[in-house]
Amino acid sequence: MRSRLLRHCEKVNRTHFKSKGFMPTISESQLQLNLSSIDRHAYFKSRYGRNGSLNKIFEPDAAIHNWYRFVLSFPPHLVREYLSQFKTDQLSIVLDPFCGTGTTLVEAKKGGFRAVGIEAHPMSSFASTVKTDWKINHKKLLDHSHKIADTALKKINKEKNLRQLPIDQEVLLLRNSISPRPLHKALILKETIDNLKDEELRGVELLSLAKILVSSVSNLHFGPEVGVRGFKEDADVVGEWLKQIHVASGDLQILGSMNSSKTEIFNSDAREINQIMKPQSVDIVITSPPYPNEKDYTRTTRLETILLGFAKNKEDLRMIKKGLVRSNTRGVYKGDSDDRLVGDVQEVQRIAAEIERRRIELGKTSGFERMYARVTKLYFGGMTRHLADLRTILKPGAMLAYVVGDQASYLRVMIRTGAILGEIAQSLGYELVATDLFRTRIATATKEQLREEVLVLRWPKK
Repeated sequence: MRSRLLRHCEKVNRTHFKSKGFMPTISESQLQLNLSSIDRHAYFKSRYGRNGSLNKIFEPDAAIHNWYRFVLSFPPHLVREYLSQFKTDQLSIVLDPFCGTGTTLVEAKKGGFRAVGIEAHPMSSFASTVKTDWKINHKKLLDHSHKIADTALKKINKEKNLRQLPIDQEVLLLRNSISPRPLHKALILKETIDNLKDEELRGVELLSLAKILVSSVSNLHFGPEVGVRGFKEDADVVGEWLKQIHVASGDLQILGSMNSSKTEIFNSDAREINQIMKPQSVDIVITSPPYPNEKDYTRTTRLETILLGFAKNKEDLRMIKKGLVRSNTRGVYKGDSDDRLVGDVQEVQRIAAEIERRRIELGKTSGFERMYARVTKLYFGGMTRHLADLRTILKPGAMLAYVVGDQASYLRVMIRTGAILGEIAQSLGYELVATDLFRTRIATATKEQLREEVLVLRWPKK
C-alpha cells in the first residue's frame, strides 16, 4: 500500500514539475526521512516550488478535488507528504476531524486508505460525502444531467417573472452576491434537479451547482476574504453547470475503479468525537482546523448553503455556527464555556490580556471588538476539548498532523497558534514530534511574517 501511494505521489509531482520545466530528484528514502531530521520548509520549497505556490492545487491533483473546494483549503500534496511519512498499511484508518470539503479524505481514497471525516458545517460535510463516492456510473450521470438541462432551459425560456428567494433566506446572503437573473436560473435548475431526482446522481448534480454558483455565476470574490466585486447581469447557469458535470463524469470514468476503500463522513462537532467513533480505532490524523481570526467560515459558503437548502433562516445558521470551534466573534454565544478549559494556559491568558489592553488603549468599543479577548480563549478552549476527546479513539502510537497558522487579526496582537496548540497537546499527554514550517505569508495589518506550520504529534504507545 505504501508503494502504491508513493508511486501515485511521484507520478503527480513529476507531471507537475515537467510542465514547469524542472524536475527535482526526490527518492523514496527521502520521503521516509524522520520529520525532525530535515528542514521541512526547504524541502517543501525544493519539491513544490516557491513559497507562494505551496498552498496551490496542481493541475494533476485537480481530479475530484476541484469539484468543489473551500477557498482556504490546504493542498492535496501536503496530505500526500504526511501519508507517505507516517507508518501506514492497508488496514490503517485516516481521520480528518475538520474535514471541510474533503482534501484529506480524497487523497486517502486515492491512496487506498480507509478514511473518516467529521465536519460540523452541513454544506462542507455534503461536499466531502459526494467527493468520496466514486461508484457512480459516469455515462448515466451525463445522460440524466442533459435531461435536467433541457427541462430547466424550457422553464427558463418560458417564465417571464424572475424567481426570488424567501425573505428569510435573502437576508442571510451578502448583498448583491448574486444578480436577479442568474439567481432565477439557478433556482429553476435546483428545482429541476429535485423534480427529476435520481438518488445515485443527485449529490454530484447539486455539488456541481454549488461549484458554478461560486466560481462563475455569482458576484462573489475571494481574496481570501469573501466580498462582492462587479455585477453580472446574466450568466449561462445551465451551460456552466453542464460543463462541471462533464468534468465530474470524466473524473469518475478514470477514478471509479479506485472506489474499493471505504470512506465515512459524519456531520458532527469535532469537540464531541468520542460519541461518533470506536475507542482506539484511528491510526492517522491529518487535518487543518479553523485558525483564531475574524473569518466567519459560514459566510464564505453562505450562497451555496442557502440555495442548496442547508440553512433556511437565521436559526438554522445559528445552529450551524454553534457546532463549530469558536474562531471569530460572529460565532460566539452567551452559553459558550470552552474558555474555562484554558484558564491555566499562561500564554493564552497573556494574549487575551494583551488584546484587551490594546482594545482599551485604542478606544475600540464595538460589541465585536469587546469579544476579541474572549473568542481567543474560546478558540483554544475548543481545541483543548477536541484534543482531549480525540485521545480515546486513537490507537497507541497514532500519528497526527495539524496544519495551523499564526494570526494577528485581533488588534495586531500576534498569536503563535502552532506553539500554543503544541503546549496544550503535551499537557494532554501527546508527544510533540515536530513543528514543520510549511510556508510563510505576510500579515495584512502588520506586514509581519506569519508562519503556517504542520504540528506533528504522536499518541504514546503505552
